Amino acid sequence: MADGKRPRTSGAPVSSLSPADLEAIEDTLDFEVQLESLNQWQLAWRRFKKHRLAVMGSGIFLSIVAVAVVGPIFNPFDSTSIGLPDKIVYAGRPPSWVSGEWSPLLLMGETGRLQRDVFQLVINGARLSLVISVLATTISVIIGTAWGGVAGYFGGFLDTVLMRIVDAILSLPLLFVILVASKFLGSGSWVTVTMIFGLLGWGGIARLVRSQFLSLREEAFVDAARAVGVSDFRIIFRHILPNSLSPIIVSATLSIAGVIVGEAFVSYLGFGVDVTQPTWGNVLSNSLEFITQGNWWWPFFPGMAIVLTVLGINFMGDGLRDALDPRSRM
Repeated sequence: MADGKRPRTSGAPVSSLSPADLEAIEDTLDFEVQLESLNQWQLAWRRFKKHRLAVMGSGIFLSIVAVAVVGPIFNPFDSTSIGLPDKIVYAGRPPSWVSGEWSPLLLMGETGRLQRDVFQLVINGARLSLVISVLATTISVIIGTAWGGVAGYFGGFLDTVLMRIVDAILSLPLLFVILVASKFLGSGSWVTVTMIFGLLGWGGIARLVRSQFLSLREEAFVDAARAVGVSDFRIIFRHILPNSLSPIIVSATLSIAGVIVGEAFVSYLGFGVDVTQPTWGNVLSNSLEFITQGNWWWPFFPGMAIVLTVLGINFMGDGLRDALDPRSRM
């Protein structure tokens, strides 16, 4: 329209309108609103991106994972063979950007006695600490999901027996049991530490999965599946379990942080991984003797690595919890 006004269509049949008038109406009337169809995971991803702390935590955690994976590959220096100076400095050397003749790079300082590079110990320790935490969490999630799923779906006497076993496991002081088990099974192997954490840390996940199965088995879609003759196995794995993945994923994410702290604690007490295989925990344990000598850099950097990793995972877990909640209004 030349005057920029909306066309007057009152009283005029649609068939009598010119193509220009119809085009003007389409431009001015907002009736072509298209709704984008998103599935559950796409909606969760959209909500997760709006959670700033979760995005920041994911960036921190993924950066540490990248350093653990590619750091030892692209770094040409070995923390166990950096050479010794002419005069051994028992208390180590502080961080420095200056390269010496005997040490390639003292970004995070040098340890005492064995004169090892703290930077190398933190990088190599990240790899083993993350492997232990991820594998132990995977074992716990598998056992806990299977245990809680069976108890929640079938219920009755079986549910009572299985959950009383879970209550007994949860009543035990976990760290004390881990220390005793590590002592009797032989401490020093990271595989042993992983199995201990994995086999003793599934009780909480089992209770969570049981509560989800108890709620979902009463839903209408489960009754419809039973009515048409669907087997229990198919109902569990095709209908109930996929709808329970959201809290399981969140719980697994937070469990990784718990295992990292637990492994550091056990190794700090000398019951964890052998000192020849660096983890953040045994690096902290080895620094205990030298803290009083002013060797602050040795425990500081692996401790900061643990703090940043746990914070990143916790932020990411909080974001996943909010994103996967269908009632969330993020």
